[in-house]
Amino acid sequence: MAKMAASVVETGEDAFRKIFKLYKRRNPPPDFSDVIDFSECVTTDKVVPVKLDPAAVSDGDAAKVGLRPVKDWKAFNLQGYPGFIFITNPFLRGSQLFWVRQCLKTYPQKPNVCNLDMHMSPIDTQDIWDKSVPNLSSPSVGKTEPRTLLERLRWVTLGYHYNWNSKTYSASHSTPFPTELHLLSYQIATACGFPGFIAEAGILNYYKSDSSLGIHVDESELDHSRPLLSFSFGQSAIFLLGGTHRQDTPTAMYMHSGDLMVMSGQSRLFYHAVPRIVPTHQKVEALESDRCGWHSGWQGGAVVERVSEEDWAVCARYIHSSRINMTVRQVLGQGQNFPETPPRPGHPEERQEDDEDRMKRRRKSDSFNINNT
Repeated sequence: MAKMAASVVETGEDAFRKIFKLYKRRNPPPDFSDVIDFSECVTTDKVVPVKLDPAAVSDGDAAKVGLRPVKDWKAFNLQGYPGFIFITNPFLRGSQLFWVRQCLKTYPQKPNVCNLDMHMSPIDTQDIWDKSVPNLSSPSVGKTEPRTLLERLRWVTLGYHYNWNSKTYSASHSTPFPTELHLLSYQIATACGFPGFIAEAGILNYYKSDSSLGIHVDESELDHSRPLLSFSFGQSAIFLLGGTHRQDTPTAMYMHSGDLMVMSGQSRLFYHAVPRIVPTHQKVEALESDRCGWHSGWQGGAVVERVSEEDWAVCARYIHSSRINMTVRQVLGQGQNFPETPPRPGHPEERQEDDEDRMKRRRKSDSFNINNT
């Protein structure tokens, strides 16, 4: 990354923005040779393998949420990024399918909140999955615009619902956080040295092939001592992780389906972004084949269940060209409460994006074209 960064960044400039634009560029396409690929398990002076405590989470508890034994996880630290942990696909074979289905079929449903609520009545967005299945189950030729509600989905919020205008959470705007997603997050946080993690808020982002996520810091949670967990499913993406200032040159890395990141300590408040989705159909095809190798060794009490052929036909069609990202956070620390003064009311907007992207979005006349470009 150093050579590429030096060629596009000058002293005093917004280094992060320069690298973001570089990887977002379509013509000519950027050079991806400096992008770290943790799935290749290559140890360098920057990529350092980390051993997690296998006794922190029992094999049975891990399996109940679809995870392999902790001793089999491949985890890495990055030099210069204290508290950052990257784990390459710790999921048991077949269990990713369950989480993809939850993100597409279950979590967008009411009472959770999504971007479509900005333009449509609750009745119209009540059954996003059921209303989308007839048109999404079969392929289309020459499709240029989203034709189903599921394809128009850009974000969903869970638990304490994030207010995109005020960039705050509040006690008055919340719904029950999904139990199974809390259990998954709890086991991962525990394995990474954060016992007692309470999943209180989730933001799901739905990326099309031309989507991106602007440069930002996740600082709205009242307790920053708790980690932020990020899950990736479907198509791969390039993730940029910088420092506490936008002048800090970011490091680029791939996030493949099943990969997860834990941002804690100093890295919890580092700038980050997703400039580009990178189609990797081989990895998605491998995910689809997992259904044939469904792991059948789960004990009683497992929250992961087998996905039906009918449901997976829809999910597979979706992730063939799209990516889903889940971020899970603990909002309040022990003994903390929300401020008594409620945040300024407002309707949720699109997920965070930089100023240039925001201006482009405002110029779009189609209210349903809520692309994160």
